[in-house]
Amino acid sequence: MTDRPVLDVLEDIITTVVEPRAAEVDSTGSFPRAALTAFGEQGLLGLLSSPDVGGLGGSLADAAQVVRRLSASCGSTAMVLTMHYCATAVIEAHGPDDIRQAIAAGRHLSTLAFSETGSRSHFWAPLSTAAAEGDHVILDATKSWVTSAGEADSYVWTSQPALADAGATLWLVPASTDGLTVAGPFDGLGLRGNASSPVDARGVRLPLSARLGDDGAGLDLALGVVLPVFQILNASCSLGLMDAGIAKAVAHATAARFEHLDQTLADQPVARQHLAAMRNRADAAATLVDDAVVALATGRPDAPLRMLQSKAVAGDTALAVLDEAMRVGGGAAFRKDVGIERHFRDARASAVMAPTVDALQDFIGRAVCGLPLFG
Repeated sequence: MTDRPVLDVLEDIITTVVEPRAAEVDSTGSFPRAALTAFGEQGLLGLLSSPDVGGLGGSLADAAQVVRRLSASCGSTAMVLTMHYCATAVIEAHGPDDIRQAIAAGRHLSTLAFSETGSRSHFWAPLSTAAAEGDHVILDATKSWVTSAGEADSYVWTSQPALADAGATLWLVPASTDGLTVAGPFDGLGLRGNASSPVDARGVRLPLSARLGDDGAGLDLALGVVLPVFQILNASCSLGLMDAGIAKAVAHATAARFEHLDQTLADQPVARQHLAAMRNRADAAATLVDDAVVALATGRPDAPLRMLQSKAVAGDTALAVLDEAMRVGGGAAFRKDVGIERHFRDARASAVMAPTVDALQDFIGRAVCGLPLFG
């Protein structure tokens, strides 16, 4: 990678690779492999990797900027990168050096495998099992929603402890391990290109060295290392979707004309009020997310609360803003060539990623009341 600023490098990749393929990624549900290859070649897969292993040593604030800008062009690609950065955070803390070096060099894509059939979005209560067998462990699970399933090189995997009495355990599972089965390609409403599919594990055999952190300490890692990154970057995806929706709604409103009045849609007070409300809501959400990043970076006492609020507020706001963008666009907004409806669908899909807004609101309420997150 050159010494150019990260956002300049990102902009080049977006212009030459991401934007030209974004509509096709959405319409066909194809994984954005060309974009991920370009990110790897230019060092962006290693944005959060330490310089000690060849990474850029970027901050959460840097990753948030990258994801927000990327999401405005392709929500699917932004979500793939978000989940890679989440996995990278825990691999950097507890993973083997060879994988850390491969991520930093852009040769390794990782992701999270937390959500499970049966526990639904309650990732903190895994049902999957890990049975110790000598110096190996046998994993069995039905993961319900894994981004980059069948495309990533590894999964950061949750299970019940192998030997500890309580808690959860994290594992680094190579995607090529025997016993892993991907259900099939995703065909859904939004984020169609992020290869989200169920993944089954049946008798998956790994060395105990594949464990990330201590046995039974996985929940602490998930909440303390992974969750802040996931919350901020998922919120950043929502901010990017709003940026795109507002820009396309404004472009439509300033171009669509009432010929008999010699006016554009933007000349109408009602349309301007909708656009103003969209901008106000999006900027308010962005301000909260930015404050959450600062709170986490500086260790402010309210950092856990702000972190929880970031995804809840940005996600809910994105639903409202993209809905309003559809109203401003009217019938034209339902056409794919206008582009608003793609961001609308992506916002809807993003909203169901755990922890969902309902779960977050409960956590936020507990934090406000001074109660532990898990009763």
